[in-house]
Amino acid sequence: MFVKNKMTTNPFTVSPDQTIPDAHEIMTRHGIRRLPVVKDGKLVGIVTKEDVLRASPSQATTFSIGEITYLLSKTKVGRIMTKNPVTISSNALLEEAATLMRDNKIGFLPVVDNGKLVGIITESDIFDSFIELLGFRDYGTRLTIEALDEPGIMSHLTSIISKFGANINHVAVYHGQSGKSAVVIGLNTLNTGEIEKEIEKEGFKILYKLQNK
Repeated sequence: MFVKNKMTTNPFTVSPDQTIPDAHEIMTRHGIRRLPVVKDGKLVGIVTKEDVLRASPSQATTFSIGEITYLLSKTKVGRIMTKNPVTISSNALLEEAATLMRDNKIGFLPVVDNGKLVGIITESDIFDSFIELLGFRDYGTRLTIEALDEPGIMSHLTSIISKFGANINHVAVYHGQSGKSAVVIGLNTLNTGEIEKEIEKEGFKILYKLQNK
């Protein structure tokens, strides 16, 4: 799946020439924690709620409320934003987005095509896609099967299931140690008793079974 399939298009943005209160008001009004900073149609940075908090005087300051408000109203977003943020293309795979977020310890990526901001993608989008990809909420049965990590195993398992006319909706393989893997197969049926018996008869071990009705 591609980033463009899961990203939020037309995200809320802020200009580097706007003030800290402007950015805070946009975040508060729309319930968001991060804003792309855009100037002349191009992404120039990112500002977060944490940036705003760090730029705000602490409660221990000797400034009056009026003085604090005045200082913040004069401080531009461009002074506190993170410049040259990590970005991704809309045509990139979700796996690439997840890897970038993980490697850079961030939970948000601006999506940029040809120098123009076209959307944003967050860690929540990645989580939702992961759940969807594995079919965790889909109707049917998910069998987790222990299998040897060797050629032909997937073909063997699918041939067993095909005998019973069940449709395989999702497949995932988790490579383990000792030459064994956990194969998760999502089936579009709740009636898997005979399938399970045949799978175990063929030498496989069913580790876990989950059904969604």
